[in-house]
Amino acid sequence: MSSTPVVLIATDNRQFEHVRWHVTPAQYAEAVVIGAKAIPVLLPSVGDMMDVLPVLDRVDGVVLSGAKSNVHPTRYGVTPAPEYEPYDEARDATTLPLIQAALDRGIPLFAICRGYQELNVALGGTLATEIQELEGRFDHRSPPGPAPDERYKLQHHVRVVANSCIGRILGDAEVDVNSLHRQGIATLSSRLAVEATAEDGTIEAVSVIGAKAFAVGVQWHPEYWVRNDVASARLFAAFGDAVRAYADARQMRPEGAIAAE
Repeated sequence: MSSTPVVLIATDNRQFEHVRWHVTPAQYAEAVVIGAKAIPVLLPSVGDMMDVLPVLDRVDGVVLSGAKSNVHPTRYGVTPAPEYEPYDEARDATTLPLIQAALDRGIPLFAICRGYQELNVALGGTLATEIQELEGRFDHRSPPGPAPDERYKLQHHVRVVANSCIGRILGDAEVDVNSLHRQGIATLSSRLAVEATAEDGTIEAVSVIGAKAFAVGVQWHPEYWVRNDVASARLFAAFGDAVRAYADARQMRPEGAIAAE
């Protein structure tokens, strides 16, 4: 039998009480354990301090987690402004090259919320800021209040593209999701296919065209309800299946072989 696979989770570079931390919400690590049946490890967002790509030799999947920060506008050709903050440039410098490297190697990739936006930017797409201010768009921001279950509640529908990657996983034409975001996809990368849209036309899920393995991004938060929401559980289970398949193939490769072609 194969050993338990390892999944790399992106972290935020944040400051608490004048100390710099590399952090991620606990729900991502727990969803990897519960939903994907894998071992989570956190990747510090050290940016240009070191080459983080060799870590991909030792993992079987990548989760790009959500965060309160936004991708820096200069990464997709927009002038920065205070209303687009907060940013996390150390995370941008860590995750954006990591995405392309993981795809090149065929490592399963699950991008969530900020990670979903990173995926589009890394592959040449652009983002729209404060989409709730755009004509015809809904307010996709989290509802007010400190209670996590209220903030992450399933609050609107998305229409899933028939026979798409997510469509085959979920088996439903429409599912309830918990999108919590101010930014969204403006110009979709030519390397991404639309997997689901909200009723206001916001692109809510994508997949990487021609990917060697599972490579999906969602704007919502399946990690939060992985224990008791069928759609959330199915997404993480599908990711876990892809991770185990990659782990099995990696263990069979000769020592020192490189996954990338």
